[in-house]
Amino acid sequence: MKELMLTLWREHGLFQRIWGLAVPLRRICPCLTPNFLPMKPSTAHEIDFVKLYGLENYLLEVVNPRFQHEGAIGAFDFFCIVIWKANRAKSNVAKRLMRKGHKSLDEACQTLTSQIHQASTDKEKMKVLMEDWGFLLPMSSAILTVFYPEKFTVYDTRVCQMLKKYSTLKDIRSIDKLWPQYEDFIASVVKATPGIKGLRDKDRYLWGKSFHDQLKKDLKKQFS
Repeated sequence: MKELMLTLWREHGLFQRIWGLAVPLRRICPCLTPNFLPMKPSTAHEIDFVKLYGLENYLLEVVNPRFQHEGAIGAFDFFCIVIWKANRAKSNVAKRLMRKGHKSLDEACQTLTSQIHQASTDKEKMKVLMEDWGFLLPMSSAILTVFYPEKFTVYDTRVCQMLKKYSTLKDIRSIDKLWPQYEDFIASVVKATPGIKGLRDKDRYLWGKSFHDQLKKDLKKQFS
């Protein structure tokens, strides 16, 4: 085989012609380069560690499409949402999930998120989390925001401070009582951010302004 290849190279120039074609092709087709490995399409079980560094990017660019396509997500992706919203809550969330009698966290997360996906209305999706699984509004809204970012927004203390209302919503457990007030919360977020497109950016704007104002106050007081 080696002798045959050398013969083709020396006598017919076949390899030179192939390589000459490959060089320009590689400029327009990265898959022909050694650096293509990080660019290969993601699989269901593949983690892009760069996206994971920016957790919200991972949630919206990886977890959301996976949920939409597969109709459920496993424990790793689900707890990325939990940690994004409130890292300190992950142990309590794990205990709550396992109290449902599942064999593993992965099974519990698959079941829960499948129920969310199958729920027919936005209110029913919230009901699955709050009344069926015992989550409170802050975490429930964060989970649903990742899955449906155009319909839900995160219920957050900073946002409530900027809106100067809604601080007691987190204490309401009944979905029938909560839902119309949560819809009003979303409407207030939209109204408070004219010119900002998309619920995610509206939420980010209010959170960022709250952060800005608080830090300015702390600096003025020299953190005393």
